[in-house]
Amino acid sequence: MKSKHVIALIPAAGSGSRMGNDIKKQYLRIGQKPILFYTLRQFDRCGAIEEIILAVPEEELAFVASEIVDRYHIHKVKKIVAGGRERQDSVRAAFNAIDNTPDLVMIHDGIRPFVTAEILINAVQKTAELGATVAGIPVAATIKRVVDGEITGTLKRDELWEIQTPQTFRFDWLKRAFEKAEAENFYATDDAGLLEHAGFTVYAIQGSRLNVKITHPDDLKLAEFLANEFGTIL
Repeated sequence: MKSKHVIALIPAAGSGSRMGNDIKKQYLRIGQKPILFYTLRQFDRCGAIEEIILAVPEEELAFVASEIVDRYHIHKVKKIVAGGRERQDSVRAAFNAIDNTPDLVMIHDGIRPFVTAEILINAVQKTAELGATVAGIPVAATIKRVVDGEITGTLKRDELWEIQTPQTFRFDWLKRAFEKAEAENFYATDDAGLLEHAGFTVYAIQGSRLNVKITHPDDLKLAEFLANEFGTIL
């Protein structure tokens, strides 16, 4: 298969309010380095990714450039842009900063540091074939619908996946999805939701239970445990 031109967009403009910490979660440390560094390093090391565009809070553009990208020699970060109010706005800002039209655009949360090269490469290969993919894992727990504390139904577990990132799409499909969303003031809960709203078929591909999103204090404890126990990213 002919190699594809792939650009990664990394939104990292979140406030970190759910972490209950004055330090934004993308800058919290695992070991001696910030979470965002580890995420970026995974992409910087992956041969399938040619370029990274990073979206961060506007007031932190200089800090991220000097204290993360330059300090840790993340060579594939070509642009750092100001993120928006919502995650979708941040991804759109990064998308707008693309200069040379790629074949594929890969979007990944800045606070998922345990993504592996295998997941990234598989996402590129599957998206080259299918056009739109999201990494995820089948749900293991029983999921019930609850309204005002009352259980109103049990969902079929064998049809449910917990969706992660990376989420990878053909450039032209994502462009059309953004244009439709903006015309209708539509906001999705993830990037795939934009493609679904625009009528494209999105496919789930295998992620990893270790590909955790560091959102709550317990997630950070788990990340520190995984790093110390398995040396996954340190």
